[in-house]
Amino acid sequence: MSSILKVKKEIVEAGKKMYERGYVVASEGNMSIRAGDNKVLVTPAGKNKGELKIGDLVTVDLKGKKVSGQLKPSSELLMHLFVYQKRKDINAAVHAHPPYSLAFACAHLPLAKSLLPEIIMFLGEIPLTPYATPSTEEVPLSLAPYIQKHNAFLLENHGVLTLGKDISEAYSRLEMVEHLAEVCILSKLLGKSKELSLKSLKKLEKLKRR
Repeated sequence: MSSILKVKKEIVEAGKKMYERGYVVASEGNMSIRAGDNKVLVTPAGKNKGELKIGDLVTVDLKGKKVSGQLKPSSELLMHLFVYQKRKDINAAVHAHPPYSLAFACAHLPLAKSLLPEIIMFLGEIPLTPYATPSTEEVPLSLAPYIQKHNAFLLENHGVLTLGKDISEAYSRLEMVEHLAEVCILSKLLGKSKELSLKSLKKLEKLKRR
């Protein structure tokens, strides 16, 4: 099996997971991978991510010109291209609207920085980026101050964007963001969220550096 075919199958599977877990509905959401030095493989516009087929995927160059594929690329293509232009270490991006995370984004509330050790160790801070009109150049501009130092972003009134070395890591980070958001909400319903102490954070930072 060719490496590009393998990656296409991984995107299709990730789309099914996103839809089945309620991270997207209808034609929401989009994913992409870096497919060589000057090519990006991206999900098409207007397709349900739970029903994606390998032949639906579209290849574009880093300027957004379509190289192959029968359908139109995602309307959020500018956001994906910006990621690859600014982060040479990133090879995949996932954007979705998971409900707990989206609730924070719509309330313009940041997610807790120091609630779960796993988030601190494997994901880091998740910045809340200013609202930007979807599918426009406003989106890259809203990400610009944060793109170099973060791998997950809460987009005001829009959703979540996560990045990774491959589609599996980017999707896993999406799950982590949504899990954190759900825990934040449930802990508040119990009366209070208690973040980790400074001493505990310092220990985690030492472990992370190792």
